[in-house]
Amino acid sequence: MPNLDPNLTEVFNQHLTQIKPSQIRSFSKEIKDIPGLISLNVGEPGFNTPEHIKKAAMASIAENKSHYSPQNGWLELRQTISDFLQQRLHLTYDPEQEVIVTDGATEALSSTFLATVNPGDQVLVPQPAYPAYGAMIELAGASVIPLDTSPNQFKIDPQTLDEQLTAYPEVKEIILNYPNNPTGVEYTATELEALAAVIQRHHLLVIADEIYSELTYSLPHTSIANIIPNSTILINGVSKSHAMTGYRLGYVAGPAAVVANINKVHGYLVTSPSNPAQYAAIEALQHGRHDTEPMLVEYQQRRDLVTETLRPLGFEIINPDGAFYIFAKIPSCYHESSREFCLRLAQEAHVGVTPGSAFGTSGEGYFRISYAANLAQIKQALTNIKHFVAEMATPKSV
Repeated sequence: MPNLDPNLTEVFNQHLTQIKPSQIRSFSKEIKDIPGLISLNVGEPGFNTPEHIKKAAMASIAENKSHYSPQNGWLELRQTISDFLQQRLHLTYDPEQEVIVTDGATEALSSTFLATVNPGDQVLVPQPAYPAYGAMIELAGASVIPLDTSPNQFKIDPQTLDEQLTAYPEVKEIILNYPNNPTGVEYTATELEALAAVIQRHHLLVIADEIYSELTYSLPHTSIANIIPNSTILINGVSKSHAMTGYRLGYVAGPAAVVANINKVHGYLVTSPSNPAQYAAIEALQHGRHDTEPMLVEYQQRRDLVTETLRPLGFEIINPDGAFYIFAKIPSCYHESSREFCLRLAQEAHVGVTPGSAFGTSGEGYFRISYAANLAQIKQALTNIKHFVAEMATPKSV
C-alpha cells in the first residue's frame, strides 16, 4: 500500500483545510453499526421510484441510447423541464440557452458557485442550512456570511436581512433553500416579495435551491424566480419529488448570460449527464406529474404523527410546511450539546437523528428527524423516544 511521498504533503487544495467532512454523513457513519438502529437521519424518500419511470430508464439502455448527450443535456429533456416549470411554477425559460441538465442538484450548485464567485467574495447563507452549501462556497474560494434565522421561527426576516447586508456590503450572492432542509419551513408569496425587495436593493444574485418544491402541504410553492427572474438561478431536480435520489438528475435554470458560464463549469466537471437518468426524468416530468401526490399524503400523515408525539414530550417544534423534516428543539433539562443528545438517543433508544449543529451554529440545541422512512419504522422510533424520555425523567435510586 503506497504512502504519499513526504515531498508532496502540500499537494492538496488549500481550501480543503478549512472544510470539515459533512457532519450528516460522519454522524450517520458513527452510529450506523448500533444494533437495531432505526435510521431517521438521512434525507432519503421512503418510496421506490415509480415503475413507469424505471421502465423508461431501462428502455433507453435496451435501445442503445448509450452515447454522449449534449453537454447541457438532451434538448427533449430541457424542453420538458421548461414546460414543467411553466405549468407548475409559471416560469418561462428557453430550453436552448437557459436550462442545463446536471448530475443532481448538488452538481448544479457546485457548478453555479464555481461559475459565479471569485476568491474573496462573500455569500450570505441563512442558517440552519444544508452543510454542503458552505463547503461548496469555500471550495470556490469565497467565504460564508451566516444569517441566523432561529429568532424568527427559522424564516428570514427582511429587516434583519437588510441589516446584515448593510453590515457586509461586499456580499455578492444569497442562497435561498425552501422548503427548507432542515426545518421544513416554506415561504408565502408575500414573504418572498418582501425579501426580494431587500435583495434587489443590495444587488444580489439569488441561488434558489428549490429541490423540495413539489413537497409542500398547506400552501402552494412560489419560486422567487417569479418575482426577480433576472437575479435568480433556480436549482431543482427529480430526486425528492419522484424518489430518484440515486439517479442523480438535477437542473439549473436562469438568465442565459449566467447559465452559459455555469454550463462551462458543468462540462468540465461531468462532460454530460447520464442517459438513463435523463430518459427517466423525461418520463417523470411528462407523465409522472401526479406521482408525488400519494407520497405527499403519507408524508403529511407521518409529519403529524411525529409532531403530535414529540410535542407532549417537551420538544418544541415549528410545524413544517414542506420537505420531510422536523427540526425539534431539545428541552433545556438535558444539559448537553445536540451531538451528545443525538449520540445518546442512538445508543440508548436506537433512534438515529441528526444533530442540529450539523446545520450551523444556529442549529445547536436542535435535532433533525426525517419522516421519509416507512411508517412502521417511524412508529417504533417514536415509541423508543417515549421510553427514552420517561427513563430520563425517572429519578435514579442510589
